Amino acid sequence: MQYAVISVKGKQFKVSEGDEILVDKLVKGEKLDPKTLLVVNDDNITIGKPEVEKSKLKLSVIQEEEKGTKIHVYKFKSKSKYRRKIGSRPVYTRVKVEKIS
Repeated sequence: MQYAVISVKGKQFKVSEGDEILVDKLVKGEKLDPKTLLVVNDDNITIGKPEVEKSKLKLSVIQEEEKGTKIHVYKFKSKSKYRRKIGSRPVYTRVKVEKIS
């Protein structure tokens, strides 16, 4: 089984070929710059210091904008009848891992 740990836009993901991940929304013209931190190929494990130099990762954008699940934030102050509920939905970009080598 082959998989890799990558870093995209400051967040780490464990991916294998064919996986789809949600990354923070890409701005127009922004390139995906994944950094490969670890590659596991059956029994062969390659750990980067801090990145794996020879590893190549091909990603393709499936959907430019996709809304995530709603996040609720509550504000509360006791004894003063102050209560607020705020909600927001983050926007992501759906990316597919084409090839790990």
